[in-house]
Amino acid sequence: MVPHLTTALTGPLLDLERHILGNTAKIERWFRSQWHLHHAPFYTSVDLRNSGFKLAPVDTNLFPGGFNNLNPDFVPLAVQAAMSAVEKICPDAQQLLLIPENHTRNVFYLQNVARLASILRQTGLEVRIGSLIPDMTEPLLLDIGADEKLLLEPVVRRGNRVGVADFDPCVVLLNNDLSAGVPPILENIEQKLLPPLHAGWHVRRKSQHFAAYDRVAAEFAELIDIDPWLINPYFATCGEIDFHARVGEACLEAHVGFMLEQIREKYQQYGIDADPFVIVKADAGTYGMGIMTVKSPEDVRDLNRKQRNKMAVGKEGLQVSEVIIQEGVYTFESINEAIAEPVVYMMDHFVVGGFYRVHTGRGVDENLNAPGMHFVPLAFETPCCTPNQLANPDATPNRFYTYGVVARLAMLAAAIELEQ
Repeated sequence: MVPHLTTALTGPLLDLERHILGNTAKIERWFRSQWHLHHAPFYTSVDLRNSGFKLAPVDTNLFPGGFNNLNPDFVPLAVQAAMSAVEKICPDAQQLLLIPENHTRNVFYLQNVARLASILRQTGLEVRIGSLIPDMTEPLLLDIGADEKLLLEPVVRRGNRVGVADFDPCVVLLNNDLSAGVPPILENIEQKLLPPLHAGWHVRRKSQHFAAYDRVAAEFAELIDIDPWLINPYFATCGEIDFHARVGEACLEAHVGFMLEQIREKYQQYGIDADPFVIVKADAGTYGMGIMTVKSPEDVRDLNRKQRNKMAVGKEGLQVSEVIIQEGVYTFESINEAIAEPVVYMMDHFVVGGFYRVHTGRGVDENLNAPGMHFVPLAFETPCCTPNQLANPDATPNRFYTYGVVARLAMLAAAIELEQ
């Protein structure tokens, strides 16, 4: 089931969207065949950018932390998808341990944990929340607003199994991206651990993901006869970067210059009157840290101290030594005149919801995952299996069907990435 998400975007459908709608049956058959070959991640979120001439994923998260931003009216869809995922992993599962990040002051993140736990409990699982906070020895009850509490309990290990207090789960679900590495307590446990440890940012690289996405996008583009560039941003990588010591500048400059020329040629091919740009960001990590917009090679050569400090450190204070240079995709969507981009959420291989990330202080060529952002839940118009091709092509469910297709392509790439 591919729910139809509504969007504030209006106007004629893009040629790309119209083409995808015309190939719906072929696309859904192809996805079904792919899910016989590859196992979907337990859950995934994908950041999309819609420039009006191009629709592409720019980031894929295997530890999504925004379930609290989804429309609560359609939590049942997430429950159904979670049931499907759990049945594949541990059909007789009765107990699940959810391990979140160590944030105890980020109320919004804790609300995400509570919403995720609620979804899982509605599948028939008993869910407890185990914390990896160092030196935590007693349960911690947190106030997360709206008269709601969240109970964190210290994770304990018994032999090759982990749990909390008197709780021995069948499945352990991580909502912790392991940026700082794998805690020894989770190493070599015999329970099913989701996502697998190698999905964490201590191992995973965005460039590996987009290499897998290259192959997926090429196959999909051939299937429906489109230019893969319309759904796929160019990318390159630079290793051995040290922003403080100004090591790796030549690599950055060269890749930026070459990529800007590639984009410029595509813009000329499609008659696009816009300035190309690229995004330079850490090849590992999340939370929108270590990201900058670049419009010329000189931009990476002439970084001031503040810019170098910003780019040098990622989540958990880890030094950035590898970067991905990614084609910048404009976002020409807005809500109340604020720049916006859609984020699509999936569990198993089903779209379960999404939201707009909105930022009043950022431009159409900037990263929106930054302090000052807020979220607008996307509603579902109807939980249909296919878009209504008989309706006006401007119908918002049809527009968002396309968003779900591209997000699922990124999720398929993540599945392939994890297998490798």
